[in-house]
Amino acid sequence: MKPRLFLLFSLLLLGVGLQAQGFLANRSSIYAYTGTSGANLSQFNALLSDRGILPIQNKYNSFGLGYQARLNDFILGFELSQHQSQSAKIGEHRFQYRTSRALVNLGYSLTEEGKFQLIHYLSLGMGYMNVQLLPKEQSISLESFLKNPRQGFILRENNIHNGSQYFGDFLTEIGFQLSYDFLIPNRKEALIVMAKAGYAFSPFEESWKMNGLSFDNAQAGAFFRVGTGISLPDRNFTYKDATIGISMIRGFHFSKPEKFNTYLQEQGYQAFDGSPSQLGLRILGETGGLLYGIDVFNVAQKGRASTIQSHSLNSLRIYANVGKKFFQYKNLGVGAMAGLGYGNLRYTLLQDVKPDFPTLLDQRNFDGYLRNSGIFLKPELLLEYGLPMTKRKIFDVVFSTSAGYEQAIPGFKLGGLSMNSYQSGPFLTFGLGIRP
Repeated sequence: MKPRLFLLFSLLLLGVGLQAQGFLANRSSIYAYTGTSGANLSQFNALLSDRGILPIQNKYNSFGLGYQARLNDFILGFELSQHQSQSAKIGEHRFQYRTSRALVNLGYSLTEEGKFQLIHYLSLGMGYMNVQLLPKEQSISLESFLKNPRQGFILRENNIHNGSQYFGDFLTEIGFQLSYDFLIPNRKEALIVMAKAGYAFSPFEESWKMNGLSFDNAQAGAFFRVGTGISLPDRNFTYKDATIGISMIRGFHFSKPEKFNTYLQEQGYQAFDGSPSQLGLRILGETGGLLYGIDVFNVAQKGRASTIQSHSLNSLRIYANVGKKFFQYKNLGVGAMAGLGYGNLRYTLLQDVKPDFPTLLDQRNFDGYLRNSGIFLKPELLLEYGLPMTKRKIFDVVFSTSAGYEQAIPGFKLGGLSMNSYQSGPFLTFGLGIRP
């Protein structure tokens, strides 16, 4: 794991350790959000204008998941999000950019504990960027794709297709959050509805410069977002019988792309070595032994495809989990969960050397990309140990391990080739996190 990703998560742990001693009240939340932001890619739009092409729209859409803990008036949280631009037609190709961000939120509540929340916060983190110009339609056959993969160009900064540990380059956000708790009938949890407004930016100039062109504005802009989730207000519990925690998870998947490797070698490319690695995030709630939450992680492999090309095989997976903790002895707990998820599989073949803009825009056929998506199911067993951080046991550091089996729903193909045997298989995961 790269030090910068570990340091980001350590900031979350450190904030808890430094602030927990004197707190009397707390709440924790899990939420999802969507929104829009403004971003003017002025340099790229100037290139399009010179060629008589309409500029791309000055905005991008955002989707994300978040975790938030409130300890009296101090706010500590984490968000993982993706931001995607509108597409622009350039000849027979389609231009689009995507960015992902992992941010730690530090804030202060301007209201007392109650149903209404007003929070001012600052986010610190890092990101990834993908800029691509590719055909509208993908190759139907894997064999035909490998014979002629140069379909457009793909530029990546901090390429998480090689694994989540490649996140990098500093990003910040500053803003306000409004939220309100709605009672859930016959439950002590509350439904939280929120709105967020602020400004995102990259503080260092030309951090996102690729092939001679700055894409800094793709990581910047005023934003407005709305979301909803589950909150555990401290006022609803007479003793601590509910909690939501967050963990970084590192795992191993015991499968290999053997059939896919055969196709690569037949077309003169190098095969992928070993098994895929996993790095991601788990948000897990518990109320009276009921377990629920979300997993987000990358399953990734990378390597050399040829002397002038690299390639990656990557799957982003998002699971909704529900289960039961059936054993608890002091700080040790054992449970079982089932997950229903969505996942994709993305194969990318990149040429190492490409020209700078504007030549790249005119001589655009260098890289290739195949993608498909499907549904996953997984049962798993969970073992966890919570180590209290303070005498008052306000926060635990949680060590966990889980083992299970992922099953891709039949029909999961990539370029016409069935990938079920690669996407399905046993896994083992280790986690480190915090839990109020």
